[in-house]
Amino acid sequence: MADPLSLVNDLLLPVFADIAGQPADPVVRPSDRADAQVNGALPLAKQLGTNPREIAQRVVDSGALANVCSDVEIAGPGFINLTFADSFLGAELGAVAVDDRLGISPDPHPRTVVIDYSAPNVAKEMHAGHLRTTVIGDALVRMLEFGGHTVIRENHIGDWGRPFGMLIEHLLDIGEDVAAEGMQQGDLDGFYKAANAKFTDDEEFQARARDRVVKLQSYDPETIALWERLVEMSTDYFNQVYDKLGVLLTDDDLMGESKYQSVMPVAYERLRAAGLIEESDGAEVVFPPGFTNRDNEPLPLIVKSRTGAFMYATSDLACVLDRVERLQADLLLYVVGAPQAQHFQMVFAVAKMAGWLTDDVDAVHIPFGSVLGDDRKMLRSRTGGAVKLVELLDEAVERAAEAVADKNPDLDDDERAEVARTIGIGAVKYADLSTDRIKDYVFDWDRMLAFEGNTAPYLQYAHARICSIFRRADVERTSVRSTAIDLGEPQERELAKRLLAYPTALADTLATYSPHKLCTYLFDLAQDFTSFYEHCPVMKADEPTRASRLALCDLTARTLEHGLGLLGITAPEAM
Repeated sequence: MADPLSLVNDLLLPVFADIAGQPADPVVRPSDRADAQVNGALPLAKQLGTNPREIAQRVVDSGALANVCSDVEIAGPGFINLTFADSFLGAELGAVAVDDRLGISPDPHPRTVVIDYSAPNVAKEMHAGHLRTTVIGDALVRMLEFGGHTVIRENHIGDWGRPFGMLIEHLLDIGEDVAAEGMQQGDLDGFYKAANAKFTDDEEFQARARDRVVKLQSYDPETIALWERLVEMSTDYFNQVYDKLGVLLTDDDLMGESKYQSVMPVAYERLRAAGLIEESDGAEVVFPPGFTNRDNEPLPLIVKSRTGAFMYATSDLACVLDRVERLQADLLLYVVGAPQAQHFQMVFAVAKMAGWLTDDVDAVHIPFGSVLGDDRKMLRSRTGGAVKLVELLDEAVERAAEAVADKNPDLDDDERAEVARTIGIGAVKYADLSTDRIKDYVFDWDRMLAFEGNTAPYLQYAHARICSIFRRADVERTSVRSTAIDLGEPQERELAKRLLAYPTALADTLATYSPHKLCTYLFDLAQDFTSFYEHCPVMKADEPTRASRLALCDLTARTLEHGLGLLGITAPEAM
């Protein structure tokens, strides 16, 4: 099933093709003056050297829209304004209402997608900076899976490198039990800072740490066992955060830097065999075309340092090679902060030069801005440090509990706790997702927890309010899904059109990997429902109007719940 604009487009494609003598775009768009506008007559007239109004008249006379529109009007130089027939909108809604997928078909061209997101570091706490990559990535995973794609989640954790020498030695010094207890309480930063302080102040510890790095890189069994224990304790902590946040990541999705150590030499040799590697200031580099520094000199991507060590770029090239050849992915998504944009552009360019990224394989960097405090600087704690993500989420739930207690004091303790968790976590995630991801946003508790405006609580409350209508009416929601929907009031028509636009809203969201577009749609839907509910009595209406409006209510609730679910946000039935 398609939304009305897409359906009109499909109906007019053969009409325009017949007039043009070849495929031509009808250019169907939303309109402020009507339900839709067809603008394709103007470019086609320019192409054919004729009058656009004459072409528009031929389109109207074709009768292609007779069963869809109650009014078709040619305006201005050749625009065609369309008013959809109420019977058409009602029939389309009826088809959506009995469809578990709400009128959204799986993508006819499913892909194998690897999505790289979250990426915390072992022995370091997740902070507010990890929020965006994790919730944006999680939302995209949900949408892609719903779209029928094969999605491979890769949590590219930092679990390898020189710092692990000091971390392992510190683990030995304090004992595994003490370290595990501290990490279980979320004090990973304390562990890391203590190890780093010791490395700075103690030369004997420095020597041990450097020796331990050599053993780690040589895969010494004892060292690897200690390293695995350190990774295990950290991932236990990560899982606590993911559980609080309500995201899909599990241990099965871990694909740390360590996993690519054996692939980096392969990637390097492949680049060298292809003749792509050059020497620059003692380092081994690749010069992808089109990249220059401030002096307009070619900008290198460093593959090996002067000391012969592989670099971050080498690791990312190994990732591309592994994901394309081992996982057979044809779409690689990287949900990583905007400052890494040029790095990924260069990595992808080199991967194309090497033949790993072909015309059939797309690699996309999905950048995002920063989370800011009231001072419009990076969000910081009261002590000036990074805000721990766990503490931020716990505070969200606490604040939500106070709001719920004020709004609905009749809820028992267990219900209040669950609703508070749902609202608090949902508010944090929605505030992030509803912002155009490329932009920074200011973290504002009052705004994100408000029950008015474009917030999760507003949408969640709209869903809960609809559920309460059915409870008061003592009507099972499933019983109205085959009810004929009649649209007699303007507010019913507006709500109907918005509901039918859901497939397009979701498609637009995925086309640009921009969850804020789905958020905007859901907010508009909730506003349209509010207008409908205020102007169109439901419970007091006579039959069959009452049943028709209940069916509209149910479909609205299902769409809100489904859309929020794709964002990773729960829609409670009571608040």
